[in-house]
Amino acid sequence: FFPSDSSWDAAYERELQTFQDIGDAGEIWFGEESMVRIIKWLEKQKVPHDSAVLDIGTGNGVLLIELAKSGYTNLTGIDYSPSAIQLSEKVREKEGMSDIKLKVEDFLAPSAELSGFEICIDKGTFDAISLNPDNAVGKRKQYVRSLCSVLKPEGFFLITSCNWTKEELLNEFREGFEILEELPTPKFCFGGRIGNSVTALVFQRK
Repeated sequence: FFPSDSSWDAAYERELQTFQDIGDAGEIWFGEESMVRIIKWLEKQKVPHDSAVLDIGTGNGVLLIELAKSGYTNLTGIDYSPSAIQLSEKVREKEGMSDIKLKVEDFLAPSAELSGFEICIDKGTFDAISLNPDNAVGKRKQYVRSLCSVLKPEGFFLITSCNWTKEELLNEFREGFEILEELPTPKFCFGGRIGNSVTALVFQRK
């Protein structure tokens, strides 16, 4: 279940209020382990700490904070919800991470200066776009086009999804991307069958 655009904004406004009241950054989509998984992969690949990293649909910006704490210095977060960006700005100030860049941007219509990234990270934004009742297929295609325009050739795209299987994601990103690896995610057991609730893949732009 993913809420509609206006209720995303409402959700972030609530989190913004909570953060102002008690200093809690709120929901971390997919939890702590998905952030650890992303950072571990970047470190294993020896991705230089000054690589340009874009967090697509940054929400409360907590992933960027964790990346900054791990030594990454060229970090940008975008979200089309102004409340999310306000929230991540507050989290950034609280953590004293003033060099993280945050922008209100619609990834399906990115501004010209959103380009030249070596790493793009998505935790749940592609899921949310995919479930938009209004022309979801067209929006997914536009997402892939946007990704091609912001990510440098040979750049890495790390996606965490709870809606799509590995095979479906390979199909969605077949234009312009190749799979490098699947990252291990927690498995769940339902009715005696083992399945994955979350898929995490690393693509490389051709």
